[in-house]
Amino acid sequence: MDIVSEKKRSEMMSNIKGKNTLPEIMVRKYLYSNGYRYRIHDIKLPGKPDIVLSRKKIAIEVRGCFWHGHRCRLI
Repeated sequence: MDIVSEKKRSEMMSNIKGKNTLPEIMVRKYLYSNGYRYRIHDIKLPGKPDIVLSRKKIAIEVRGCFWHGHRCRLI
């Protein structure tokens, strides 16, 4: 059972960014500063992963604080 109305839930969900979130940008900056080159949101792969390291054959999905249900300094 939901604790908010359907209209309020729709409004809340529409305010959540799907791309280029702060946790995702932090991971990208870390990878780039350590010499890794990558593609973002590669449409050739299923699910359009957030970060793709094609030379290493690695796809990374970054799930931020919203999806884990906690508050932190990144929000």
